[in-house]
Amino acid sequence: MSRAAERIRLTIGHLDRSPAVVVSAAPTSCQSLNFHPHKLRYTLDEKELLSAEERLFYEQNGFFVVKKLVSAEDVDLFRKAFERICQQEVKVPGLVVMRDVAIAKSEFVPDQRAVSKLQDFQEDPELFRYCTLPQVLKYVECFVGADIMAMHTMLINKPPDAALERVNRQNGCLVVLPGTHTGTLKEHDYPDWQGGVNKMYHGVRDYNPQHQRVHLEMEKGDTVFFHPLLIHGSGMNQTQGFRKAISCHYASSDCYYMDVKGTTQENIQDEVKELAAKKYPMTDNISFQDTWAFRGRLVQGERRSL
Repeated sequence: MSRAAERIRLTIGHLDRSPAVVVSAAPTSCQSLNFHPHKLRYTLDEKELLSAEERLFYEQNGFFVVKKLVSAEDVDLFRKAFERICQQEVKVPGLVVMRDVAIAKSEFVPDQRAVSKLQDFQEDPELFRYCTLPQVLKYVECFVGADIMAMHTMLINKPPDAALERVNRQNGCLVVLPGTHTGTLKEHDYPDWQGGVNKMYHGVRDYNPQHQRVHLEMEKGDTVFFHPLLIHGSGMNQTQGFRKAISCHYASSDCYYMDVKGTTQENIQDEVKELAAKKYPMTDNISFQDTWAFRGRLVQGERRSL
């Protein structure tokens, strides 16, 4: 079967799939039960790791936190790998080291601007090991299935503690807008901030600033899973230290690339292609799809469409 025909088959299969139903019950004064069925769109029926209540919470809010999912020992190893990169002890192919335009003091290397983010660390064996942790992937399966691709990797080092550890409002924890994952993908562009903004630090346009916000205060090793359309961000780090977090964007290998020309994401595509052309010098034009194919790595199952 051709790839195009296979994609059509998969799309039709998703459209024809009957949604799961979770029934919640509440006793009345007559000791009878009121049933409220909820159609489930964002979690898979065949995975039994999540309880009905956890599935329903994710369906309604677009996120949930698992406490102490990653061991303290592993977190320390990931931090040491990050330190080696900052101290320029290793050179990782394809890695993008981003430095904050507003912070002059580096955490590890004297007289250098602070490293605020690592992007595309898939060629670093230790950091990428995070994306392959079995305890993480078993949760990812609940959302995307057994064939899993790691599409984008980041380590965020939010400038002014000194570990991937407790994150709270003071050091700029993750903030989510519950339920926004049920909407459409919104336009992204650079925010109009005084003093400028770091390269590729895009913000969401046209969202309701009065929407309910949840601050995800987490301890070392806690892990948050959230839907790709969930609007999220983080506040200013008001401490003297650096707040660290490591992340991976996963997708089913059955997914396929879309042409974003004429959509709200066309401006992002053009910028990504421009940066990729500098990063991967080639004679032919690099497509937006190519930039994802270069970064994507299979972490479980079979690589299909992506």
